[in-house]
Amino acid sequence: MKFTLNKVLAWLIALLVPFMLVMVGVRLVMTPVFPALEYRRPGFPADEYGFTRDQRDKWSVYAVNFLTNGEGPEYLGDLKDDNGSPLFRESEVTHMQDVQKVTQTSLTVWYVALGFFFASLIWFLTTKNMKVLRKALFAGGWFTLLLVLGLIVYLALNFNQLFDQFHRIFFAEGSWLFYANDTLIRLFPLVFWRDAFILVLGFTLFAAFVMVLTLRPKKNPPIAETQPFPVK
Repeated sequence: MKFTLNKVLAWLIALLVPFMLVMVGVRLVMTPVFPALEYRRPGFPADEYGFTRDQRDKWSVYAVNFLTNGEGPEYLGDLKDDNGSPLFRESEVTHMQDVQKVTQTSLTVWYVALGFFFASLIWFLTTKNMKVLRKALFAGGWFTLLLVLGLIVYLALNFNQLFDQFHRIFFAEGSWLFYANDTLIRLFPLVFWRDAFILVLGFTLFAAFVMVLTLRPKKNPPIAETQPFPVK
């Protein structure tokens, strides 16, 4: 099999499509708007230790913004609750620093992937090979569909195990485990993360389905048999 530049670019794009789509969903979740909507969702559990919805709105903004604003640990460590006590324990701040590093690394890789995609788009436009790009995106869409459907099945069977394994990959053993009355658990209970996973995977599934639907190869219409002109 001969590997040309177009084929290499096409394979790389197809393999990057799942990551690029998932990161779009992750970035949508990683805003203060998502927690605010979650807290207002019917059935979302109230904080049994006393946070009101307004307090959750207020403190979740700091936690979410910390992931992308590049601030140091004092951004969260200096926060005080209404009684003047530190809002986050030291172990919570340390974990949030770890999450911040993973988040910023993932976003950097995403930006590089997007830059590569748009550079490839310009190349295919310049060389008039958009058909190759369409095939790459179509293949990437199918790859994403299969991957996400597998994750959804696994999520439906055992979300707790998936959540635990996700943390084991990116964080030190036990560093994500907290008490029920810790601020991070009160702001972001397990059901919050379940909904976040569902939203990200749902968005990715929808986007991949649209890609497959709109980029599927078009069948060439059958060529009509030519009939000789009648001779009068």
